[in-house]
Amino acid sequence: MEMGLGELYLGGMTRDQALAFARAARPSDPTGANQSARPHAPATSDRRDPSGAERSARPRAPAVADRRAPAAPDGPAVALPVLPDSYDEVRGLALGCTRCRLADGRKNVVFSDGPVDARLIVVGEAPGANEDETGLPFVGAAGKFLDLLLATVDLSREDSVYICNVLKCRPPGNRNPLPDEIDTCSPYLHKQIELVRPQALLAVGSFSAKLLTGQPDAALGKLRGKVHSYRGVPLVVTYHPAALLRNANWTRAFWDDLQLLRGVMDAA
Repeated sequence: MEMGLGELYLGGMTRDQALAFARAARPSDPTGANQSARPHAPATSDRRDPSGAERSARPRAPAVADRRAPAAPDGPAVALPVLPDSYDEVRGLALGCTRCRLADGRKNVVFSDGPVDARLIVVGEAPGANEDETGLPFVGAAGKFLDLLLATVDLSREDSVYICNVLKCRPPGNRNPLPDEIDTCSPYLHKQIELVRPQALLAVGSFSAKLLTGQPDAALGKLRGKVHSYRGVPLVVTYHPAALLRNANWTRAFWDDLQLLRGVMDAA
């Protein structure tokens, strides 16, 4: 507001661009001599909601940041009530959840698959297009590959594996989850783990790995290959099955992580 530029979404800018705006906003020159150094306001672009209706124009970051995720909705996130200790009630709350922007574009909430008394919980990132259509996690090519890999250590979603994601709704275009979306949705995941009470957890991909290990700045490669603890539950971290489809060289590392997981579960 001090710069007279209206609303800005800094997450869509590069670091240098954001710093340039911050420097220009400093009231260090009472004469106004530095006004010429202020960057121009970004051009505006019309947005449309999922129904196709026009929304108000909002300032837009320069073209280099066009791949950014949508801005957060106006106002604070809706506070999540204390979740009940009934699995069915928690699931019902999640299926009707409208706490973040992802509710507007989803077809189905993707809560879980597998038995609620499973020995293992596999935690992924977020639903994709196939999952959004079916309401079930990991049903595409990556899901089939995951099922095959789990079968090599005698585990399956039919009788021993409960599968879910950090986010319950699909991000548009399969983009990465945003921090505020993770903060908003993760209480459901924490409650799922509490209620299922598995022998072990397998975090596939960096988003679930960083969340469950509590190490948001750690690289996935630094987290895998060891046994972590999530609230007393053994946790193993590995690559996302979709990453294995793109890079077959990581399959052996995934296999090694499964052997580590199997050893943890056999010792439980």
